[in-house]
Amino acid sequence: MKSPSKFYKEDLKNLLKSLVPKCSTHIQIINEIPQRKFDYIFIPNTFSFLDDTQDFLKRIKTNNCYEDSRVVIIYFNFLWKSILDLTTFIGLRKKVRKEPNWLTSKDIDNIFKLEGFEKIRSGKRLLLPLDFGILSTFINKYIAQLPLINNLCLTCYRIYRPVKKTKEYSVSIIIPARNEQGNITDILNKLPVMGNKTEVIFVEGHSKDNTYEVIKEEISRCENKNVSARLFKQKGTGKANAVRLGFQKAKNDILIILDADLTVTPKDLEKFYNALANGVCDFANGSRLVYPLEKDSMMLLNYMGNSFFSTAFTYLIGQHVKDTLCGTKALFKKDYERIAINRREFGNFDPFGDFDLLFGATKLNLKICDIPVRYHERVYGKTNISRFVHGWLLVKMTIFAAKKIKFI
Repeated sequence: MKSPSKFYKEDLKNLLKSLVPKCSTHIQIINEIPQRKFDYIFIPNTFSFLDDTQDFLKRIKTNNCYEDSRVVIIYFNFLWKSILDLTTFIGLRKKVRKEPNWLTSKDIDNIFKLEGFEKIRSGKRLLLPLDFGILSTFINKYIAQLPLINNLCLTCYRIYRPVKKTKEYSVSIIIPARNEQGNITDILNKLPVMGNKTEVIFVEGHSKDNTYEVIKEEISRCENKNVSARLFKQKGTGKANAVRLGFQKAKNDILIILDADLTVTPKDLEKFYNALANGVCDFANGSRLVYPLEKDSMMLLNYMGNSFFSTAFTYLIGQHVKDTLCGTKALFKKDYERIAINRREFGNFDPFGDFDLLFGATKLNLKICDIPVRYHERVYGKTNISRFVHGWLLVKMTIFAAKKIKFI
């Protein structure tokens, strides 16, 4: 049986391993602050014993942080203070050199905010910090992550990113289109001016109508001088495959998905661009469930499914996501390329690509933000979604991802 100290340190090591994406540089900072920058900076329990936590964090930001670095702070849950004091008294835990600070979560958030950081997500783990073999594994992996019970865990962690400055970026808008000829007309002239350069990439996917020809005509007669457009024919099947082809062909900094059915209007894309360009988030996710829905724009079963997945995702990823299945999303190309590398980790069977992107963004510890949009009734054609077949695939992916994100 491992000692409590060794058991705790091994669990801490597993936590850090689960939070660091592949190919990322990282360091644990206990006392000395090195003169080098890292993708991930871990501060395990150090805040509890510092005389000036704000100055310590200021030096870390100056010496160790890139614009896209992540700082992970780990600290003890104050509810465990009496138990830890007791274990120290009876010799199960090494005596600390001085009384710790016992900072609350709000205290820590405030210190990071003062030094120009914002929280991405947080969590708790390790309900039973003793080695009882398979019993400890089961309790700490599954029981500890249940709502309410999770609040009793010993180890708390919070992930922060430096607040980004406003910049101007180039934009690639990806429009997957299948059987959408009646929605394509004048779509390019409806796009807002965004960034220093905008391209539109249409990906047509085996349409039974004249969608491909209509897109070609639309590109040839476009009067929007701020936009260039290209058209590709999809070889695979499904929306996810079409979007990935568009992302692969994209040349610009920010990638935005716009569904060709125009149930979300092109002018709303500016909100997604601004959220990323102004540093508000790393991943902008459309939410159709804020404003009242137009009649027949969303069937009751779809609405119920969206509500279920919203609750499940918010629980799993530790960030609020109100509408997981809104097709309109935006992220940086450099982040998408990292998501694509790790795609198989969540099971490569998402038919639409929404879950794939959201889970991938979570694994990279990207800041996710909901963008409220008006959801309009489709004026041409019908949806390509099979509610029950595709719904079951999404449930399977959610369960699969839970094992990779929450129950670890």
